[in-house]
Amino acid sequence: MRHFTAVVNPTAGGSSGTAGLLPLARLLREAGAGLDTVYSRSLEHARELALRAGERGHVVLAVGGDGMAGGIGGALSGTDTVLGLVPAGRGNDFARALGLPTDAPGLAAVLLGGEPRAVDTIEVESATHARTCVLGSVYAGVDAVANRHANASRILRGAASYYAGGLRAVLAWKPAHYRITVDGVRHERTGYTVVAANSGFYGFGRNIAPGARLDDGLLDVVVIREAPKRLFFAMMNELKTGAHLNRPQVEILRGKEIRVEADRPLPYGADGEVDATLPVTLRVRPGALRVLA
Repeated sequence: MRHFTAVVNPTAGGSSGTAGLLPLARLLREAGAGLDTVYSRSLEHARELALRAGERGHVVLAVGGDGMAGGIGGALSGTDTVLGLVPAGRGNDFARALGLPTDAPGLAAVLLGGEPRAVDTIEVESATHARTCVLGSVYAGVDAVANRHANASRILRGAASYYAGGLRAVLAWKPAHYRITVDGVRHERTGYTVVAANSGFYGFGRNIAPGARLDDGLLDVVVIREAPKRLFFAMMNELKTGAHLNRPQVEILRGKEIRVEADRPLPYGADGEVDATLPVTLRVRPGALRVLA
């Protein structure tokens, strides 16, 4: 029987991160599993707690949103420790990509009986942020600005904060000139954003990269080129289904090592948490993390 250590973000989703853990914890213990619960003071503290639990042979449960999943998953990348996710945040996009159940009985069944699946991670290297690993995606441009607004919102929560943040970011956006180097080949593009996706989902369920696979050893690089802002707003709605790929302004590149530069100091984000400035270099770490799914 597995022994779990749940690393909890107490403020996930703007409320207590323990709310989603309590019914799950009861089911795990009733099944005979061991469960320790620890609370993080910060994302860096959460990484430390996860590494310590892994050294004891425990399965680490990341209780929170995509930032918590990415932070802990990145810390465990390249180790033998198994990760489990307890989605308790606003977006939960990596859990969505894994197809995890949202109900406590279904999730408990996965954590108790699921086989660890090897998935890729993304190594992120930048002069403006410490080297790290994340799970879902790295995005540079208008969506990074939108994510800043969403994270700063004290009134709106969930999808509403992303939509409001996106509206504010797009209205003020001026097209950026990007230099995107994919496995040594440079591409010059002008537009709104560049998203390097390991997971297809970001920004509260938007299917930005429908062809992305968690275990193919590649990043799907989605480039949204210059277009009238009214078309960009239409594309934002199409992200729910992946219909944006039919637009001529949307381009998909694929590779193992990606470098993104721009003509001005543009922000980039990663898994909703990393907030830094271009340029950035990304490398796939194939099968570097084992996760219950």
